[in-house]
Amino acid sequence: MTAEEVITMAQTMALEYGPKLIGAIVVWIIGSWLIKILVNTFGKILDKSNMDVSLKPFLCSIVGTLLKVMLVISVLGMLSIEMTSFVAILAAAGLAVGMALSGTLQNFAGGVMLLIFKPFKVGQVINAQGHVGTVNEIQIFNTILKTPDNKTIILPNAALSSGSMVNFSTEAKRRVDWTVGVAYGDDLDVARAAIKALCDADTRILQDTPVVIAVAELADSSVNFTVRAWVNAADYWGVFFDMNENIYKTFPKQGLNIPFPQMDVHLHKD
Repeated sequence: MTAEEVITMAQTMALEYGPKLIGAIVVWIIGSWLIKILVNTFGKILDKSNMDVSLKPFLCSIVGTLLKVMLVISVLGMLSIEMTSFVAILAAAGLAVGMALSGTLQNFAGGVMLLIFKPFKVGQVINAQGHVGTVNEIQIFNTILKTPDNKTIILPNAALSSGSMVNFSTEAKRRVDWTVGVAYGDDLDVARAAIKALCDADTRILQDTPVVIAVAELADSSVNFTVRAWVNAADYWGVFFDMNENIYKTFPKQGLNIPFPQMDVHLHKD
């Protein structure tokens, strides 16, 4: 091939592909600028919707990545590059990665769902997956709990977002339940009055809702009262423990017996 033929071929390619290359460069510059504006706008929308701060970077990153992939495909198409094979390879690679990271992707999706719908927040006490603890951190893949005895529990978000859960901190008030037993033969009215006096004396028990004191069961060794009172959520355990101790100290002074299971054994001699 002579020099003139090379120059002629270069001119032909420049005339044929030059406008396409320039157009692709212009589209890339304008597209990148628009993507930046769209991602920033999306971030502002998330800010106005009170979206969790830990979720915003991930969602903006996902949106930006998807838009950039679409831009790359568009630019390559403008350069007359065959995209069918490229898209097929990209889809196959995505499927392989998705299958290899299925568990991780499920945890990621679960974390996004938790941060969007907010069934619990940091600082709240929950019971989930057989564990009770205070939510210390909500990550995109895991949720970190701190137990009352200061153990750290890491729960995968996939199971946490799809399983049942109890949130103890959602409501401002909680009901405290006790089962109080007295011996057969004891005066039930005296027992009821003693329990009522203890409930009235505890200022942490809310008085806007009546305390329920009812005979619930004639058990094998005792007559059992069910006691139900409402307290502020923060006072739950303090009221629960203190009432048990006060009942134990008060009942003997009222002539009431707190029974416990007993067994009588009779020996017969031949």
